[in-house]
Amino acid sequence: MADMTKLNLDWRFHLGDEPGADFMGYDDSAWREVTLPHDWSVEHPFSRHNASGTGYLPGGTAWYRKHFFLPEDAAGKRVRITFGGVYKHARVWCNSNYLGTRAYGYATFTYDVSAFVRPGENVICVRVEHDEVADSRWFTGSGIYRDVTLEVSDPVCFADDGIFMTTEQVDADGTASVRVQYETLGGEGAHFALMLDDGIAAQATAEGGHGECTLRVPHAALWSPERPTLYTLVGQVLQNGRITDERQLLVGIRTIRFDPNEGFFLNGENMKLRGVCVHHDAGALGAAAPKEVWRRRLEKFKAAGCNALRTAHNPPDTHLLDLCDELGLLVMDEAFDEWEGTKNKWWQGHNVYPPKRYGYAEDFPQWHRADLEGMVKRDRNHPCIVLWSIGNEIDYPNDPYVTPIFREVLGNNDANKPLAERLYDVRKPDAGRLAVVARELTEIVHAIDTTRPVTSAMSFPELSTRTGYADALDASGYNYKEQFYAEDHVRFPDRVILGSENSHAPEAWYAVRDNDYISGQFLWTGVDFLGECLGWPVRISQAGMLNLAGYEKPLFYQRKALWTTTPFVRIATGRGDSERHGVWNEHFVWAGQEGEIIQVSCYTNAAQVELFLNGASLGVKALGKNDGCRATWEVPYAPGELRAVADGAEDVLCSTGKAARLCLTPDVTCLPKDGQAVAQVEVTLLDEQGRVAAAHDERVYYQLTGDGAILGIENGRPDDLTPYSERFRDTLDGRAIVYLRAGSLPGAITLRAYTRSGLEAACTINPA
Repeated sequence: MADMTKLNLDWRFHLGDEPGADFMGYDDSAWREVTLPHDWSVEHPFSRHNASGTGYLPGGTAWYRKHFFLPEDAAGKRVRITFGGVYKHARVWCNSNYLGTRAYGYATFTYDVSAFVRPGENVICVRVEHDEVADSRWFTGSGIYRDVTLEVSDPVCFADDGIFMTTEQVDADGTASVRVQYETLGGEGAHFALMLDDGIAAQATAEGGHGECTLRVPHAALWSPERPTLYTLVGQVLQNGRITDERQLLVGIRTIRFDPNEGFFLNGENMKLRGVCVHHDAGALGAAAPKEVWRRRLEKFKAAGCNALRTAHNPPDTHLLDLCDELGLLVMDEAFDEWEGTKNKWWQGHNVYPPKRYGYAEDFPQWHRADLEGMVKRDRNHPCIVLWSIGNEIDYPNDPYVTPIFREVLGNNDANKPLAERLYDVRKPDAGRLAVVARELTEIVHAIDTTRPVTSAMSFPELSTRTGYADALDASGYNYKEQFYAEDHVRFPDRVILGSENSHAPEAWYAVRDNDYISGQFLWTGVDFLGECLGWPVRISQAGMLNLAGYEKPLFYQRKALWTTTPFVRIATGRGDSERHGVWNEHFVWAGQEGEIIQVSCYTNAAQVELFLNGASLGVKALGKNDGCRATWEVPYAPGELRAVADGAEDVLCSTGKAARLCLTPDVTCLPKDGQAVAQVEVTLLDEQGRVAAAHDERVYYQLTGDGAILGIENGRPDDLTPYSERFRDTLDGRAIVYLRAGSLPGAITLRAYTRSGLEAACTINPA
């Protein structure tokens, strides 16, 4: 059976080019030791000399080397090494033999190194080139930022991603017909069994080195957001009467359907996609975002009523898809942000001209087929995935595609765009080309998987519905163009339409809620992210309903009010206009100068809410169907207590004193000592009454004892330029989060924290 091992520990790393480092015998003893996943960009200070679009963090060229050992019985075996993601332009050698290159920083790729490895010591060398950081519209990170896996198997085995299970139908009596397609390397047949709770639910055997078989599953437990039941599919390769290879995959049984008039159906049930878009970084951790961090985020999304996720704008880490399977989140899996045309890349602030023009477009002609096929084959067994997206805003007007249909046009994000950039120019690429490429990409997906529709997130549907681009898709994704839903439903009555990217404005949700034919929406975004920032010193986009540290913002509670029904209410306060592009200047703080007018918002799903200040009612306000689940008051500040009551639920904000206590709350008490496991420690400043001292932030310093490491400290503050390598950071609204990784040596690890004002705290995490 295949022996699969994560090859993440004890890599040697050197920042800078190093001729000769591809040689097996090169002396790397002086190089720094790192653990994968690893992102070197966040190890360095923010600098305005870097690109604003990628968060003012650097790139460069670097080398990684890994010494690993194979036992004597590995001779004659098939040995494969898989890289989950390397940003970018990775070149790989094994024992001085050049294996090849992979340009796309989000591609998962595998090399069969059977011909080059030997029992005993072996060396993998990787050169990573990311010299131009203005190559993306968001933070990418740099390095081997996802897992590397070593697989040793019999030469007769399953091909890479060689198993594909689909649900053909579910009968009225609950019996599911499941089809399994497979491909082997030299096998004579294959056997498959579906397991649930250690019992065999169904099994079947097929003949031939590649083919398919059908399993009939009585009383099938269907996967859904409410009950994300997962089966284990056990596949075995058969040759000469023996089993030469065995694989186990977590899969789900479920049916999906998109209807142009009635929207989305899961297991025959009509539902709206209540989705969020996410980029791949985790603030202080950069692109090397552990599974545990994503779990914390996704569980909060679920609590807000979210049931869907869009991987904007690239194939995600498989950990994210595993969690969506487990937790019950539907996914739009997206491949590209660029095709043949390079988009504007901001490097001096968002929409500050002139842009730079680097990016994946330079690699798309050579690599798009391999990258798209790789994504679909890698991810196709995840029941969470319901849509394949072949691109994001490829049709953005004049960036770079143009059309004579529109002499002058502005996109949805084109503040300060010069007139020359808004006008049609025959010398620029013609938008008609997009239909040709879209058809090719759709056909690539259909050749692998016909069970899910292909979509693309269109920024300019008023054009793309006239050029043939939209005609090439199975479902049309509209970005911020709700105003065309009704018109285009009449023009194209057989076309599936959904909101592929939408603002947090309640009106964007009403366009989904009130129209059966709109399948759902995906908010921009679920969580703040590095890059795509307005300009120095702001280093992040603030578009999320969670901040970069994973704490809820007022937008979170407005969305919870729009998407859930269990009664609740949440108070937030701000000054001035707090509704432009979201509630950026609202906080969960009751503080101010005596008599100062404070805007108070109450977010609730109740029909009315009453607000009290120090026990005196400030009035009852009713909320109508289209009021955004938000009632507002203008309240002269007075110290004390704000209390809101709505349908039996209540929330309280109090004036707080300075911090009197520092609290560390880890998400786990034990960690396995495998050198990989990560803990998240929430840091909170509390006043004398035990309330969050949200108006009295302090700088907190940290030390770790025991075998482990502080991976990063994050507060979510947009303009905090403290280098992530430092072991101190200010709190934001009285909170921060520290990420720890346990080492492999015995013993506990202890995090100690202190402030200059004399506060101290500690927490200990024991070995599991």
